[in-house]
Amino acid sequence: MKLNYKRTILVGFAFFLIQCFWSAYDAIIPIILKNKYGMSETANGFIMSLDNILALFMLPLFGSISDKVNTRFGRRTPFIVGGTILAVIFFNILGLVDVLWLFILVLLLTLISMATFRSPAVALMPDVTCKPHRSKANAIINLMGTIGAMIVLGLGIVFKTSEVGKTEFSDYILAVTSVMLLALIIFILTVREPKWAQEMQENTVKYFGDKEAEEREIHGGGLSPEQKRSLILILVSVALWFIGYNAVISKYSLYATHVIKQDFNLTLIIAQGAAIIAYFPVGFIASKVGRRKTILAGVIMLTAAFFMAIFITEHSPVYLMYILFSLAGIAWATINVNSFPMVVELAKGSDVGKYTGYYYTASMAAQVVTPTLVGIIMDIANSYRPLFPYATIFVGLAFVTMFFVRHGDAKPQPKGLLESLDVDVD
Repeated sequence: MKLNYKRTILVGFAFFLIQCFWSAYDAIIPIILKNKYGMSETANGFIMSLDNILALFMLPLFGSISDKVNTRFGRRTPFIVGGTILAVIFFNILGLVDVLWLFILVLLLTLISMATFRSPAVALMPDVTCKPHRSKANAIINLMGTIGAMIVLGLGIVFKTSEVGKTEFSDYILAVTSVMLLALIIFILTVREPKWAQEMQENTVKYFGDKEAEEREIHGGGLSPEQKRSLILILVSVALWFIGYNAVISKYSLYATHVIKQDFNLTLIIAQGAAIIAYFPVGFIASKVGRRKTILAGVIMLTAAFFMAIFITEHSPVYLMYILFSLAGIAWATINVNSFPMVVELAKGSDVGKYTGYYYTASMAAQVVTPTLVGIIMDIANSYRPLFPYATIFVGLAFVTMFFVRHGDAKPQPKGLLESLDVDVD
């Protein structure tokens, strides 16, 4: 059975609209807090970490809740639809607010709305995809998210979000949320979650056997000690590379504006474009050499890109940062395509939402810490310059923890079996 690319793309519209939101959020909220409300970098960083603080308990909670939900629309779809609509409403209100306390209140409501459906949306991919194909499927899901982010970055250029001193973003937010709603409509009209999830379960038992149940029975229905150790190391690695990467994402709009005097939208579009090119080759490479080795290569590339970015100044040729962010985009695609499947590879079918929550708890815990911590460092240094040394150190540490992971790679299937499954289910 080949991966059903059409279905995976349609499921990917949920991640598409999520990334539309976060691309806009990361780009404009730090600017609004700085330009409109005059916040310090430390305070700015704390506000930027609020979504991650909420996510620490909301993502595992709603991932587990969606595991137990059973509606005629499926387990995940009701959360995706309801959460998106609420987020769109509150995000548009946010663009009209002029009072700080009200801004923070509406921001919290927006973030809560997003947190209710992120884990269910991401868990939908493994719900409808057999384990051997999840890295390839995750490549497509991430590709869809990257396309959404690029569209929003393009809107940022159209609406001049990088303009120095800009404080008004209501038209830009309306444009972004319109794209989100269009993606949601496509998702509602095309995705048949209950049918596709049932077919995945039947195909898994039919073609790959119920080995998962047999393995868990040996360990009393849970993970073996070695599997638990690998799970913990994967989650620590996720936290470390997110500490480094999210620092750059949350502060780069300010860094680019004040340090290297470049349009941050164009730089990020180039990084996203490089990621798009990388997604399919990365999925193929992982199927040949394994997810762990592929991730380690990605971590090396990301560390190198951030390290070299330390030496870029406003007098450096513009194309140098484009090259480094292209490398970072490829590296991040290499890491992301394979890290989430490694976590859910260790889950049984009824626990996918919970394990998705584990993954996001690790990543969000990192993102709670990093905006505030890097903001404090910047305030102490009275400079944005510590950004890339900080990111380099933490991403480099992720290589060490990931090196010792021993579980989470998909088990290769015999060639004859794969050939016999080379059909696409509609």
